[in-house]
Amino acid sequence: MALSSKIRLPVSWWLGVCLLGTAAKGIAQRAPAPLTVALDSVAVAPQAIDTQGWLLLDKDIQVELDGAVHNLYNFKFDRADRQFRSLRRRYPQHPLAYFLLGLSTWWKMIPLAPTDPRYDRQFYAYLDTATTKAHVLYKADARNYEACFFLAAAYGFAARLHAERRDWRKATVSSRRALDYLQKSRPANGLSSEFELGFGLFDYYAVWIGEEYPWLRPVLFFFPKGNTQRGLAELHRAAQTAFYAKTEAACFLLLILPSAREQQIGQALALARQLAAEFPDNSRFQVDYARLCFDQGEWDAAEATCQAILAKNSQGYVGYGALAGRTAAYLLGYLYQHRYHNPAKAQDYYRRCLVFSETIQLTSGYYVFANAALGNLAAQQRDVAAACRYYAEVVDKAGRHEPQYQEARAYLRRHPASGRSL
Repeated sequence: MALSSKIRLPVSWWLGVCLLGTAAKGIAQRAPAPLTVALDSVAVAPQAIDTQGWLLLDKDIQVELDGAVHNLYNFKFDRADRQFRSLRRRYPQHPLAYFLLGLSTWWKMIPLAPTDPRYDRQFYAYLDTATTKAHVLYKADARNYEACFFLAAAYGFAARLHAERRDWRKATVSSRRALDYLQKSRPANGLSSEFELGFGLFDYYAVWIGEEYPWLRPVLFFFPKGNTQRGLAELHRAAQTAFYAKTEAACFLLLILPSAREQQIGQALALARQLAAEFPDNSRFQVDYARLCFDQGEWDAAEATCQAILAKNSQGYVGYGALAGRTAAYLLGYLYQHRYHNPAKAQDYYRRCLVFSETIQLTSGYYVFANAALGNLAAQQRDVAAACRYYAEVVDKAGRHEPQYQEARAYLRRHPASGRSL
């Protein structure tokens, strides 16, 4: 039984937004002149590009920030931000520190409800400053591919949040700018695996969009051709050898590998286990690991991870709020219902899932599953009133083609005392 609960819009979504926006622009203009650098060309020799002053490739800076980057992904944000602010004081005209502070803010948003805007202004402010600093570097030297890297990354992250906030115009503009600077940075391919995160995402999802959305294929004419296998290889290299982009690349692989398209569940589980062990206080990685263990039948590991998530929620750990809690509570409810055949414990966990979901006003996915399970258990216990109450919520919140909706609708039809007209 595969379960999923989307936390963020996938990168393919905002890339599609970008393609739509560029299509509208392209209709009114002539096709752009071909790029002088082929996007599938062999990586240029590092000595061909002057990298003097590039903090992105500075090994001393990487050694200095190693602990800070680890703290960021382990949700020790205060510690990470102190080091990033120290870097900002020493390099106030460089985009690196501002981008890292923006990345830290992004991860503060990850454990929140998808519509929670509390960090939006801070996030955009850091990205705007990063792009301002990077633009200065790029205007001074159009071959400063480090500046292109930060411009592509900052605009890309901004596009993702704009898309989640349903601001399609801004999402389109930011996405188009991100792709523009991504392509401008292509000559730096081979200098560092930091660049391969962006290349990998484009190469993989450009093909995916063309296959999943045929009506967008004419739009893809305005972009270089993607390559699924090349994209995956680039993402794997970034996840294995990059410094700043390493964990971000791993996060995207966790989305891609277990998908219906790739069906590499074993690889995804191994990666999730690695991330969960390396960053034990990152609720996103713990939830990903628990869900993949559950899907693969590794129920002992799933149960232990979910119990740890709920314990950290009770203890007030940063990032262990209702979003993580609802997933853990539902999976434990399922295990106690179907593995241990303990309906009382199962009902307790399912109800906790409902409370977590309602706290963040997320009444789909696990919320529907938990209501359906509670309705089923109540029906088995011949508690018609309770069963009707839970099933009525399923009918109200589930999609009409979902099996939970069909089950709930059938039960309520057999028990018209629920007071609903179906």
